[in-house]
Amino acid sequence: MPVIEIKSLTGPEDGLFYHLTDAQLRSRQEPEKGVFIAEGPKVVHAALDAGLTPLSLLMRRKFLDGLGADIIRRCGDIPVYTADDDVLAAITGFRLQRSWVLCALRRPQMRRPEDVLEGARLAAVLEGITEPSNVGAIFRNAAALGVDAILLSPDCCDPLHRRAVRVCMGTVFTVPYARTAPGETLPLLRRFGFTTAGLALRDDCLTLGDPRLQGRERLALFLGTEDTGLTEETIRGCDYIVKIPMSPGVDSLNVAAASAIAFWQYGAHKT
Repeated sequence: MPVIEIKSLTGPEDGLFYHLTDAQLRSRQEPEKGVFIAEGPKVVHAALDAGLTPLSLLMRRKFLDGLGADIIRRCGDIPVYTADDDVLAAITGFRLQRSWVLCALRRPQMRRPEDVLEGARLAAVLEGITEPSNVGAIFRNAAALGVDAILLSPDCCDPLHRRAVRVCMGTVFTVPYARTAPGETLPLLRRFGFTTAGLALRDDCLTLGDPRLQGRERLALFLGTEDTGLTEETIRGCDYIVKIPMSPGVDSLNVAAASAIAFWQYGAHKT
């Protein structure tokens, strides 16, 4: 595997790691040849464990012959770029300290929603959540608390956004997910026999843990944006609307925190 020293930001060979937004990486050579970035050794190992194809590595020099040697070995014959820390910071826009390695990988083929839902008991639907850190945290919660599938609305953040992948610690590679078309999600879930429950603040909604939702064979939980929540169309279409009881003076939680509580309530450990 060649080790290439980067001396400046002008060379095209390290372009996967800078001067390209996540959207540009996602659509690069569309979409089966698109690229995403895994940050940090644990996330890179998780991507490799999932069988994804590495394209190149960017690594702090001090780790080439130490902790990075195993990653380099696992990646096979791909370029390994390194540089002084100041140059690496200029390339990536942040200091590579704990995240001392970045790996550019081929994006996996997006699954069909039908394939993701097949056999799933508990599903989560992310509607319009655009903050990558929230999406990453929700994926990590889903992996930890027994969610079998995740559906993403058309306007939901890409779960392979660099920050989302970093926050989820690579669990995006293990939780099946798919993106649905506009107007497709609720009819699809009904066809697969899911009871649908939206997390929202409504006076007439159920409280999390209500017996009417316990023991459902298949349950889909809808999570909306931080500022506006679920759309009125989704709220009208769900079988139930559910809220998490709050102490006086606080009306809601961050969507990632709310997802953890809901997943714990209805996750695999409850069966």
